[in-house]
Amino acid sequence: MFHNHRCHHNHDSRKHIFGTVKVGERGQIVIPKDARETFDIKPGDTLMILGDEERGLAIVKADKFRRIAEEMLRIFEVAPEEPPEE
Repeated sequence: MFHNHRCHHNHDSRKHIFGTVKVGERGQIVIPKDARETFDIKPGDTLMILGDEERGLAIVKADKFRRIAEEMLRIFEVAPEEPPEE
């Protein structure tokens, strides 16, 4: 259940606070409507849950994360530079 229906965001950045949600009996949460609209999350989309034990959890659309990972892997397509001689 979503508890805060107002979306707060910093007008100088692209950061948002969408409110709070409760974790249900089966570990489920409801993503607030404003968050779904802002991040274009539709029924059937696959989301990836990332975690850092100190900083918390992040939810990323799997297709967006895949594109980022593919860009990162492109560095292996370029031959490594030779280290400068001393």
